[in-house]
Amino acid sequence: MIPPLSFRALEITKNDHGTDMNIINRSIEDLPQGELLIRVEYSSLNYKDALSATGAKGVTKEYPHTPGIDAAGIIEKSEDDQFPVGASVIVTGFDLGMNTSGGFAEYIRVPSKWALKCPDKLSTKDAMMLGTAGLTAGLAVAEMENKCDIKNSKVIVSGATGGVGSIGVNLLSHLGANVTAITGKIESKNYLMDLGAIEVIDRDEFIDSTNFPLNKGVYNAALDAVGGKILSCIIASMDYDGVVTTCGNVGGVGFDTTVFPFILRSNRLIGIDSAGCSMVKRKLVWENFSSAWKLNGLDRMIKTVDLDNIIPEIQTILKGKQVGRILLEL
Repeated sequence: MIPPLSFRALEITKNDHGTDMNIINRSIEDLPQGELLIRVEYSSLNYKDALSATGAKGVTKEYPHTPGIDAAGIIEKSEDDQFPVGASVIVTGFDLGMNTSGGFAEYIRVPSKWALKCPDKLSTKDAMMLGTAGLTAGLAVAEMENKCDIKNSKVIVSGATGGVGSIGVNLLSHLGANVTAITGKIESKNYLMDLGAIEVIDRDEFIDSTNFPLNKGVYNAALDAVGGKILSCIIASMDYDGVVTTCGNVGGVGFDTTVFPFILRSNRLIGIDSAGCSMVKRKLVWENFSSAWKLNGLDRMIKTVDLDNIIPEIQTILKGKQVGRILLEL
């Protein structure tokens, strides 16, 4: 297929009052250099995309810009024999959607080292229903599996109605864990129970009920997507040999703890980064999602929008009101 001369994209421009968001026509020739030209079939909305779209410092340096840290689609031009034309590929993280034109567009051009082929049993739609949120949750669960037996373990998940949290609840339940979900949206309790949580705790009640430096040891593992006070409380509530994985900072970049959870209960705190992790780890997670981790609950957490309707969803996620995942179909 011969690519068109132009394509539709979300463009963010800066002005004296912040940023403007508009759907425009862009030229293929304006895309950055790279071995792969990809026709994007699906993308997804992440908090980092919303930060890029609103000009948050430290995310995107130059504007105009097209955000979208996720993309999955079909290769239409290739300068790398390992990625033939027509192959389905996934691109997440690295610099995509940060300072490289991203997935909120019908086309991207990227280095081939950023791409991986979709596993045979995973469609591009499946991949973007998961996206960076799924990759992050998967990396966290992989760390848990290395440290403990997830089946029948008590696992707590914070930020449970968000993308990482929703997939984390669903995946951990699928693997046999007894999942407790923490949320500031207690009205979404039924949503979380449908994903597999056996208990849903209000965020403020969890914080208020925690004693420091050590609370009663309850949980064997944790997936924290929030940071701040929630992470402090989770660490204090871990049982002996507990493992805490953390990947978010919407609740704050700082947290309070002591050495006691680590030297008295042998707890471990593991940071999770999906943007720059190795391709070996990425392939393992995506292969798992196409096989042993194949989820049946994804449709329950997905809202699908087109490019013309992505802007309102950006505003929703910035207000902290998003539940589940936003799938962008191009």
